[in-house]
Amino acid sequence: MSTGTLLAIIIAIVVVLALAAVAVSLMMRRRHLRERFGPEYERTVEDSDSRRTAERELREREKRHDALDIKPLPPVSRDRYTREWSSVQQEFVDRPEDAVHDADQLVTSLMHDRGYPTEGFEQQMKDLSVEHGRTLEHYRAAHEVETFSTHSQATTEQLRGAMVHYRALFNELLSDGGRAQPARS
Repeated sequence: MSTGTLLAIIIAIVVVLALAAVAVSLMMRRRHLRERFGPEYERTVEDSDSRRTAERELREREKRHDALDIKPLPPVSRDRYTREWSSVQQEFVDRPEDAVHDADQLVTSLMHDRGYPTEGFEQQMKDLSVEHGRTLEHYRAAHEVETFSTHSQATTEQLRGAMVHYRALFNELLSDGGRAQPARS
């Protein structure tokens, strides 16, 4: 076998190996994003021009989230929020629209105390999607009903559903999603 032929075979093998490494890297990155964002991954892909654009956005969300100082609540704050949630649930019996509004404010306050920015609903959704992608649809649904209720357009059943949705995210934020946070110095 001539040197030229051998060199061509080696170059072809190197190119194939490089392409395989890139493909494996892309698949691993995609799997990581799917696992981390849960249903929010598919929703972002559907709302985007392309999978590549969606995945770039999700990686940007991760970077922003990683720069935030998200922290667990101290037990005293956790107890206070638990009492406030009970109060909001009791309020629902007599004033369901007010209770839904108060639930929205309580979830926003809890997010703030955990370290999430609360400057706008869309940004809240993006920030929450990194760690709470599996309960994000609850927040989206609850917020939609809360918006209807501010115009007195929500039924009592929709308001009840909103409370259930808020509770799902509230419980996850309160318990830190069931995950222990590393201690920060």
